[in-house]
Amino acid sequence: MNDIMNAAFFVALLSAALRLSVPILFAALGGMFSERSGVVNIGLEGIMLTGAFAGVVGSYFTGSQWLGALVAMLSGVALAALFALITVKIQINQIVSGIAINLLAVGLTSFFFRALFGITTTPITVNAFAPVSLPGLSTLPFVGEILFSQTALVYIAFLLVPVSWFILYKTSWGLNIRTVGEHPTAADTVGIPVNRVRTLCVLASGALAGLGGAFLSLGQFNMFVDNMISGRGFIAVAAVIFGRWNPKGILIASLIFGVADALQIRLQTAGVEIPYQFLLMFPYLLTVVALTGIVGKTVAPKALGKAYAK
Repeated sequence: MNDIMNAAFFVALLSAALRLSVPILFAALGGMFSERSGVVNIGLEGIMLTGAFAGVVGSYFTGSQWLGALVAMLSGVALAALFALITVKIQINQIVSGIAINLLAVGLTSFFFRALFGITTTPITVNAFAPVSLPGLSTLPFVGEILFSQTALVYIAFLLVPVSWFILYKTSWGLNIRTVGEHPTAADTVGIPVNRVRTLCVLASGALAGLGGAFLSLGQFNMFVDNMISGRGFIAVAAVIFGRWNPKGILIASLIFGVADALQIRLQTAGVEIPYQFLLMFPYLLTVVALTGIVGKTVAPKALGKAYAK
């Protein structure tokens, strides 16, 4: 018990919580843009997995983690384009299409990873993002290690929160997105291209979710493992709802889920006498509890999940 009642434990916990919230935050911000336009992107899980795979491949063959992250974003856009074609253009059910994207990603990443690297017992490691220590700040007591000794992608993720808020609420493009998600018929009447806006929002969600997946493979594990997303894409969908489709709320939701994930890891390493299976399920249990508590209390975009045809 003494191991978890000291400053070092809480510093490590909060530092890990920030890192673990990042992939959820990236994907949730992407999901927010998609859902604000009226498209439910359940395929975030599969897009993140594809991004994690593509990030490793890009970093492996170029030697640059930044190029790996770019490849991850492009792969996310490609898979999101397929999702947009199915849901926005052909207008197949969005939930079913998202599940199909997830299943497709599992098969494709597993197949191509073995096709490129073969079956090996030695992990394929790549150049990954290293923590960036900010001069004068990273040495500050307590907060230095938590806030100012993270990787570049962590800072980018949190910077995207105010940027996303500004785009959504202070630009004409953001107004178009919100109008399309609430009243697509009215938007079409005043000349807003509804399906084009929705397609672009889905593509943006793919880019951000792909980057979220790349953070796991290039910023956490430095390798790719089958199904390494482990449900974080679904947690991101929950974070969008929990955050009420608002960047600020999504940030809070992502941090809460990040703390839950970090807590189960730290408690295991501290040797707490709780079966590890219960600790592993804690972040997902929190997701269920959170969603149960807010069902009926949030107001989703009125046209969410509804295809639009002239």
